[in-house]
Amino acid sequence: MDKEVPAHLQIHLICDNYGTHRTPAIRTWPAKHPRFHMHFTPTGSSWINQVERWFGFLADQMIRRGAHKNVQALEADIRRWVKNWNEDPTPFIWTKTAEEILASLARFCRRVSGAGHWRRRPPSHGCGA
Repeated sequence: MDKEVPAHLQIHLICDNYGTHRTPAIRTWPAKHPRFHMHFTPTGSSWINQVERWFGFLADQMIRRGAHKNVQALEADIRRWVKNWNEDPTPFIWTKTAEEILASLARFCRRVSGAGHWRRRPPSHGCGA
């Protein structure tokens, strides 16, 4: 990345590696590369859900609503949408507690477990079906 990204740009890295960011090599590397900014997610966090949600916004707000005549038009529309998003970014804020999420999952599991929807064998999604 250091060679490919223009030198005047700052580079922000989101790292999701359990506890590897505590090693001496990872702690000293950024000091030698000041344009790299390391952002470590908390151990056990699910930051990928936030990334997936962002792509959901992109799909809901632009891709599904648009009429794209070709791949180039689609790519131009996506780049325009991302540019507009970045000009006024909206942070993701969790609106449910862990207890609410677990209760919702439990309701879903009760609804689908043993409902006769599985033809071969139930999926391994943890609902005990």
